[in-house]
Amino acid sequence: MREWMGLIRSFVVYWRPGRQRSLRRLYSTWVGEGDLVFDVGAHLGDRSHAFAGLGARVIALEPQPRVARWLRYLVGRNEKITVRTEAVGAVPGTERLSISSRSPTLSTLSTSWREKIVATNATFESVEWEGVIDVAVVTLDELIETYGRPDFCKIDVEGYEPEVLTGLSYPIAALSFEFVSGDHARATACLARLQVLGSYEFNVICGEGRELEFVTWRTPDDIRRWMRTGAGGASSGDVYARLLSAPPLGETSDGG
Repeated sequence: MREWMGLIRSFVVYWRPGRQRSLRRLYSTWVGEGDLVFDVGAHLGDRSHAFAGLGARVIALEPQPRVARWLRYLVGRNEKITVRTEAVGAVPGTERLSISSRSPTLSTLSTSWREKIVATNATFESVEWEGVIDVAVVTLDELIETYGRPDFCKIDVEGYEPEVLTGLSYPIAALSFEFVSGDHARATACLARLQVLGSYEFNVICGEGRELEFVTWRTPDDIRRWMRTGAGGASSGDVYARLLSAPPLGETSDGG
């Protein structure tokens, strides 16, 4: 029953009327006809559906078995969307996924994030992770080898974002990754990793909003400072990055 209630809650939140229209309006800045998008942490596929609605080819990754079955049902029949059931991380292999049946959007591969966020963010005080399963892990580099380099990559994996970006060796034109109040160190680690891959500028959307926080795009140091000083009071949100310039083909700023 707990699992069904969690999925019903997610369906109500992420497939409510009008959401697709607002998502397409938001992502149309970065995603268009014929583009390739990686949706890492696709959950029930609302954003995958929006990307496909903009004309993109979408690789949607969701490792939770029950959620992935619903993801296939909701969007898997769309010829533009390929559903995969692996998690994404730093190296290929197998990792242990902590499952929150009541709040499936908060299932995570990061034990340290799970322990810290409960202690530092009141929003998570009642969250329980009552199960653990082994899941297959692929890297962004492997996905790029299979499908090509994406035009946009959405990463929402509950504290595992730095590991996802560690498995990336190529600059991507545009991407987003989640931040959560109480553990901004993970977001700043993502900023640092992207600086290795290329020159990026950044913006932020707080919570489930649709408007960028800043009129002008900011430097990595600006975003770090904003997070250190309270992140505008946001409990969570997404950092958006767009590539300004990249090292010569086959190189990164760390010599990779």
